This record gives sequence, structure tokens and C-alpha cells, in this order.
Amino acid sequence: MTAFPNSGFLSEASDGLREMLSAQATDISLSQGEILFEQGDEGDSLFAILEGTLEVSFLAMSGRKLTLTLMRPGEVFGEIALFDNGPRTATIAAAEQSRVLRVRRNDVMNQIRQQPDLAVDMIRLAGLRMRWMGLQLNEQVFLPMPIRLARKLLHLSSLQDDPAARITLSQSELAEFVGATREAVSKTISIWKRDNMVEASRGGLLIQDFEALRELADSDLI
Repeated sequence: MTAFPNSGFLSEASDGLREMLSAQATDISLSQGEILFEQGDEGDSLFAILEGTLEVSFLAMSGRKLTLTLMRPGEVFGEIALFDNGPRTATIAAAEQSRVLRVRRNDVMNQIRQQPDLAVDMIRLAGLRMRWMGLQLNEQVFLPMPIRLARKLLHLSSLQDDPAARITLSQSELAEFVGATREAVSKTISIWKRDNMVEASRGGLLIQDFEALRELADSDLI
């Protein structure tokens, strides 16, 4: 039996809950490019990465696939599916040969019926997850757009093999990422270009002054 990692959604799980999940888990191997699930699929499982790298992406309104992040061993995802069978909000695919653990909601619910005390742990974890989502929402609502944009650009650069390489997203796509209008993003990037923080063209955006962008990203100024 391979144990679920003590991280992410499960970082506050009791030993009993983690042992139950590990006992119900199956090991899945993915070849490079293989899709684990697609945006819009019904959610029914929690996953943990054992080996490899998984890409998280979604389809923007323009129809283009946007990569949100890369997940690596130890990361846990898909936990909302343990409480709700709604559609997946992103597509997960293997960026390289990978292995994941999967535990299905029905198996977890069957175990909780037999061990009701585990339900207390599940409810507590759900509460922690909701608190985290609330913090993310507060950031989206209350942080100024330039700070959100700076954080997103730094995050996208960190996903690349060469962080200093050009980020090949349009300003419209960046606006979708940070929940802003294209005009607002364009205005901000124009100011950053004037200050030699970035260089922008139709081919995307190149960060020129990482230190200045990090200072902005780490600020909470309104």
C-alpha cells in the first residue's frame, strides 16, 4: 500500500483518514501527453502525484488552451470531487511519464459509513479548503490588478524551463488570468514598458526587471 502524501489538502488530515485513503487508492501510470481528466468531466476522485509532472490547463473564451501551472510529486488535487460530483474546472495531462494515486468518492463514502468518526476529519478538511478558497477570492477582489498581474507573470515565468524566456500569451489572455479587461492590462503593461520592467510585442511578453516585478508582486499597496 502506497501512502498518500502529507501535503496540500491532506496536510491537516488525521493519521486514520490518511490511512483509509491510502487503503482505497489505486496506482495509475500515465504516458507523456496522456490526459487524466478533461475540463467538464464529472469529478469523482481525489489524486496525489507520486512521480513525474502534470500540466493543469483550461480552455479560454477565445478557445485557446491556457496552461495554469505544473504539478509535481507530493501534490494533491481534485479534493472537491470527494464532496461534490460537479464538472472538473480544468484539464490535467501528463507533461512527462507520471504516476498518480487515485481514490474514488464512492469508496471513501462507503468507508465513512463504516467509520463515522472519519466524517469529522473530512468536514474539517472541507472547512480548511473553503477558507483557502476565500483567501484566494479576497486576493482577486481586493488586490489591485497590477499586483495580480505581476504575481501571475512571475508564476508563469517560473513554469518555463528558462524563466527569462518570453511568455507567449496575448494581453487578452493575461486579462482572463487576472480577471481584468484587456484595456486595463494593456495600460499597465505600457507603464511597465516605459519603466523598462517588461518588453511586449505580438509574440508575448519578456520580463526585463525581475526584481522590480517581485517588489510589486510582494506589496499590498492599494
